[in-house]
Amino acid sequence: MTKLKLNLGPQHPSTHGVLRLILELEGEKILSCEPDVGYLHRGMEKMAEKLSYIQYLPLVDRIDYLAGFFYSELLCRTVEKALDIELSSRVKNIRVLMLELNRIASHLLWIGAFLMDLGAVSPFFYAFRERELILKYFEKVTGQRMMNNYFVYGGVRRDIFDLEDVENIIKILPSKLNDYEKIITDNPIFIQRTKGKGSLNSDVALNFGITGVNLRTSGINLDIRSNDYLYKDIEFKPVVLLGKDAWCRYKARILEIKESINIIKQILGKLKQSTGVEQTFVNPLNIKLPQGEYYSEIEAPRGLASVYIKSTEEKTPYRLKWRTGSYYSVNLLRKLLVGEYLNDAIAIAGSLDIILPEVDK
Repeated sequence: MTKLKLNLGPQHPSTHGVLRLILELEGEKILSCEPDVGYLHRGMEKMAEKLSYIQYLPLVDRIDYLAGFFYSELLCRTVEKALDIELSSRVKNIRVLMLELNRIASHLLWIGAFLMDLGAVSPFFYAFRERELILKYFEKVTGQRMMNNYFVYGGVRRDIFDLEDVENIIKILPSKLNDYEKIITDNPIFIQRTKGKGSLNSDVALNFGITGVNLRTSGINLDIRSNDYLYKDIEFKPVVLLGKDAWCRYKARILEIKESINIIKQILGKLKQSTGVEQTFVNPLNIKLPQGEYYSEIEAPRGLASVYIKSTEEKTPYRLKWRTGSYYSVNLLRKLLVGEYLNDAIAIAGSLDIILPEVDK
């Protein structure tokens, strides 16, 4: 049978950004996959070497524009750790609240986009309807729907308010998730498109550096929140499944949203018991990290995210490096798509929840 090379993307709408997959086909069967990235040319890491810490902070939301709070938190906690800054309990609770709301919003967008990739239009609008409630709350508190720039070194820009909005969101979401599952989970077409597709064994996942939901659906219980200082007083159960396929990765994100709702309920109880934000003032114009190397990590929606900073006691980092989940997920496609069929490529790639700004850093 004649072999064919096919370029999937970079303009294909289901590649979720400018991702090009060079596929070698034999008929409809994929023999090899070579991801070609780098179309965004953003230079987020190199820019840090020329900007002060306060100048760089508003940019990091854009590393993953669907989960910007996580990267703001990463940079803030690294600087706070280096300068021995202790956060107040209320600031910690506010940060967890915004992080988990952001996680839900990110997963909702993924569910809608993933189903749209597979040809189901209605779930896209339903998921965006619920996500809109969260974005409206972000706008009310931070002034922005996305790229919020709300976390600052030593605290947050302003106190939280209108917690009734958050209570309304977590009151609405469970019934909406049930509606999604009635439409999606046992849908025979969805099952046929995802069950047994893109099976990811735990040894392969670990060898490719996969983390987050994609790793936990391979049976590995690794959730960085278990050791995160922000979550030490919060009870939650990591979502670990054994299905390993695209369907399982969908189901895990549904369960993750439910777990985030449980975390938010606990946080609301804590926030109602305190008033007024006690923040540590940090002169933004004079931030210099002591000479040395600093590292922090967090459980982001697309897996483990981390930042490494090398400081020479200047107002700018000597070197800054981001670790993002999507970067490793794109590389995984080299392995995951081989032996699969072309019509399943989008379902498998979409199930990994890849976003290209995390790849082209």
